[in-house]
Amino acid sequence: MVLSPDDIHNKAFSTKLRGYNIDEVNDFLEQIIKDYQITLKQNKDLQERLDASEGKLKYFNELKDSLNQSILVAQEAADKVKTNSKKEADIITREAQKQASDIVSEATDKSNQMIDEASQKAKRLSVETDDLKKQTRVFRQRLQVMLESQLEVVKSKDWDQLLSETDTSTYSEIQHVLKDDHLDNGTNASVNSEAAVEITNPATGETPVADGGDQAQEQTVVIFPDDDVDSSK
Repeated sequence: MVLSPDDIHNKAFSTKLRGYNIDEVNDFLEQIIKDYQITLKQNKDLQERLDASEGKLKYFNELKDSLNQSILVAQEAADKVKTNSKKEADIITREAQKQASDIVSEATDKSNQMIDEASQKAKRLSVETDDLKKQTRVFRQRLQVMLESQLEVVKSKDWDQLLSETDTSTYSEIQHVLKDDHLDNGTNASVNSEAAVEITNPATGETPVADGGDQAQEQTVVIFPDDDVDSSK
């Protein structure tokens, strides 16, 4: 049992001959009591501080455990987030690649279609251009034939003979000359003249009647380019 200051103060000693000086013993006991009180107070303070420190230590240990648990939970959550993010990134990447592939494929199909359409248009234009060139060549050939035929008629000696004659009886011959087959192109009907030339007798002012009883009409030349003509000429 731990002694208290009161126990020390109330302690009574028996006396005998030649014993200790009572006053000195009491003074010494009083000093011991004071020192003991100080020691007890310090011990109490230290105990309180120790209890407080132990409480703090317990709190920090619990906090450490809680932090460790939180760190573990956070680590697990981070791992899950990382895994989910990677999965989502993979999904997004695959979808983006698929969309990009679809866009490229669609663009390629459209470009090929446009190229095909342009090629078809170019072919049609080429065919149409060739047809126009063929028709132009045919028209030129027929025009050339007609002009050469008419030029041959103009250069004919019949004109010199016609112009040198003054007898009115020759106008029927003039009409016959103008209606003769050599005014037309016998092999190409499209450049033939379709009517006779109207001739007036300068002496009488009369217009001779053509063979067959019909009055002569003004000469007309009509040119029709036909597709059945050989364009290679």
